Amino acid sequence: MSQNTSHASGWGSRLGFILASAGAAVGLGAIWKFPYMAGTNGGSVFMLPYIFFTLTVGVALLLAEFAMGRAGGRGAVGSLNHVCGRPWGAFGLIGVVTVFLILSFYSVVGGWCLKYTLDAFLGNGLIEDASLLGKHFGAFVSDPVVSYLFLLFFLLLTGGVVFRGVQGGIERVAKVLMPLLFLLMLVLIVRGVTLPDGWKGVEFLFTPRWSDMTGSSLFNAMGFCFFSLSLGAGTMITYGSYLSPKADLPNSVAWVAVLAILSAVLGGLMVMPAVFAFGLDPTAGPGLTFVTMPAVFAKMPAGHLFAVFFYLSLSVAALTSSVSMLEACTTLLEREYGFNRRNGMAVTLIAAALVGFFANLSFGPMSEMKLAGRNFFDWLDFLTSNVGMPVSTFGIAVAAAWVAWPAMRRELETSPRVAGSESLVRMMRILIGVVAPLFVLVVAAGGLLG
Repeated sequence: MSQNTSHASGWGSRLGFILASAGAAVGLGAIWKFPYMAGTNGGSVFMLPYIFFTLTVGVALLLAEFAMGRAGGRGAVGSLNHVCGRPWGAFGLIGVVTVFLILSFYSVVGGWCLKYTLDAFLGNGLIEDASLLGKHFGAFVSDPVVSYLFLLFFLLLTGGVVFRGVQGGIERVAKVLMPLLFLLMLVLIVRGVTLPDGWKGVEFLFTPRWSDMTGSSLFNAMGFCFFSLSLGAGTMITYGSYLSPKADLPNSVAWVAVLAILSAVLGGLMVMPAVFAFGLDPTAGPGLTFVTMPAVFAKMPAGHLFAVFFYLSLSVAALTSSVSMLEACTTLLEREYGFNRRNGMAVTLIAAALVGFFANLSFGPMSEMKLAGRNFFDWLDFLTSNVGMPVSTFGIAVAAAWVAWPAMRRELETSPRVAGSESLVRMMRILIGVVAPLFVLVVAAGGLLG
């Protein structure tokens, strides 16, 4: 049996791999995080550097993760141990532990998405007064019982997809949900840009105002590139381990990166035109999605319908990403610790529900319990974003370029364009082994010191 292609959970098609990987990368970042990051960092002077970083350093790091996964064919830890030697699997383990913690607190926000989707279907929560919306949101997230039930429901939905395996669950769902996500986003964009003054939101995102560029906006663009591709979380190595050795890896990676960028840009276009059309504040921060947007829909003709589309898009994006997180954790327990798939998934979900319980309380009874100004939820976010993901990604990039380059090169040369150009191969090695690790160090240092 080959390392990965004859494994029962391999991808059924290259399209399925690309859509599932794009779904893992997209997540809540495209619709929830990108609009408020763009809004608070100058619009175009944040978005354009983000696109540049993603198409250069981001692609290099993504290539390294997919290549190590496919070369090893054994999940995040086993692949690195197999290709690079046993000590290097530690970086894969760090990635999977990181993604488990992300899944735990990400499910809190996933539960919020489901609650707002339900409210939209029922026609509730669309209030023009932003202050009342803030109170409405605060009352929900601070209710430890109701908010936790939605968290559990989100985890169960995630488990339902992963339980059916790669082809029967993850790939099949990705082929439905990703096109649905793009379709819903396009409907909302058309409605937003046709609103009076909606085009100002498009100009905000696409018209360069270089005088507004700051070191902070540039650094945040670097960090969002890292976040938006789900790097250093064990998910991409795991997905790569199921990929056929015949697939053109660089081409597939390019598609994933382009779809991740497209999703983020479409997310911005979903939100900003409507925000400008109704004279609301584009710098509202994280509350833009759950406080500002309901006020927009309340003022918009057929607003209830578009609210359903918006929050359904948010829930779909959250689910496609959480599925990849649970899959990475389940694969680790299955491949390295002898669990069967069902038990490995069950252990992960129970543990995530337990950690998520305390993360959820960070907005209610434990909101005032802080260490160095951060509550439990904030610490999980800080440690995963600024320690776990950078350390894992740094180790994988170094291993790919300087420890296991022959294997890495073979994976790159599945593309005829790469195989026929020695200069391109050398350039990619420098990008993966020198530029990318420096990029990761800058992002990590900025996050720790900022």
